[in-house]
Amino acid sequence: MKEEIRMGAEKSRDLIKLDKEKMSEKLSVAMKSENTEEAAKAMTEFADMIQQSIISEARALNAESAADKSILAARGVRQLTSTEQKYFEQAIEAMKGDNVKQALTNIEVAMPITYIDSVFDELVQEHPLLAAITFVNTSGSVKMIVNKGGIQLAVWGKLTDSYKTELSGSIEEIDAGLYKLQAFIPVAKAMLDLGPAWLDKYIRTILSEALFFGIEKAIISGTGKDEPIGINRVVGSTSSVSAGVYSEKEAIKVTSFEPASYGALCSRLATNSESGLSRTVTGLILIVNPVDYLKVIMPATTMLTPSGVYVRDIFPVPTQVIQSQECAQGKAYLGMAKRYFMALGSAKNGKIEYDDSVQFMEDNRVYAIKMYGNGMPLDNNGFITLDISELKPLRYNVTTLTETLDKLTESTTTEDGKK
Repeated sequence: MKEEIRMGAEKSRDLIKLDKEKMSEKLSVAMKSENTEEAAKAMTEFADMIQQSIISEARALNAESAADKSILAARGVRQLTSTEQKYFEQAIEAMKGDNVKQALTNIEVAMPITYIDSVFDELVQEHPLLAAITFVNTSGSVKMIVNKGGIQLAVWGKLTDSYKTELSGSIEEIDAGLYKLQAFIPVAKAMLDLGPAWLDKYIRTILSEALFFGIEKAIISGTGKDEPIGINRVVGSTSSVSAGVYSEKEAIKVTSFEPASYGALCSRLATNSESGLSRTVTGLILIVNPVDYLKVIMPATTMLTPSGVYVRDIFPVPTQVIQSQECAQGKAYLGMAKRYFMALGSAKNGKIEYDDSVQFMEDNRVYAIKMYGNGMPLDNNGFITLDISELKPLRYNVTTLTETLDKLTESTTTEDGKK
């Protein structure tokens, strides 16, 4: 019986994943349109799809199965901590009330940090970009200390004034709570009847998706005005800021990923723009639009081996390709992943809040979870913008054994004739 339920859960997750990918694309398009009504509609449809799948899953389980922790785990339902259980029990009771806004405000328990931690774990597991960069869960912290200059923080001998100045200039305190990222979560009344564990699963799913849309856009193209600074912006001493908006980097036209060309691109990353020191180029990522990956990057980095097998993502320097809908077509971003710093977390006394500013479907009440964070490239040479509109497919020469033998025979015959 358990095996049947496990297999059913896997099949259900696969179907949900397919629907989720389709809805995520639709949601992304709606978000980019900057049309509030379209975005609200797309978010509602996305949330409703997730809710209905979770409600169907929960109702399909009989009482015995619903109490089995291993079966629930197979369905993606976590075992809540005692604090999480208490919080969601109080939240459900408040959400069912008439004055929901006041009831949620009066909840004595703050959203547990363990809950936010679980959302961050899922974000990193699901999204390669967040796994690659320096992505920090602040868990209520406000200030973060980072080493922007890449200068060694230990030194032999006397610490001279010049080194003190250089050292202090490389350390920067970043206000990790500078910007607010708010995620809207429509919750149907039927969802509340399923209990804390299922509500937890739903909110984690919606929250992680909603947060990622905001985070991914900020990492790639954030303007710096009321949001983090993206990798496509000029930072540091050469930056130009107008009305809070950082200027965009000029794209470098690329026609080939041959070793000489790719090495020249990577050499631009080998000097820290803040300290002027050389550094080893490691942990390279190439962020590209999914369409451009298939039409441009894949042909430029794929070859057919003598055994008849295609090998893809071949780069002269090891590089991880990350596809993103937030990347504009015709452009790509190459850089060292760890040279982008992103901090995000909940407020120390964070709670789910009732929000009536956006109108969703009739059977849903809308709630919001506020996160606070900041992000920026640690130096201007950490990433470069590429113009890949004229990037050529990979070309390679094949020499057959017959051709090689013919040349050897011809060479030998010539030598014999001379003798």
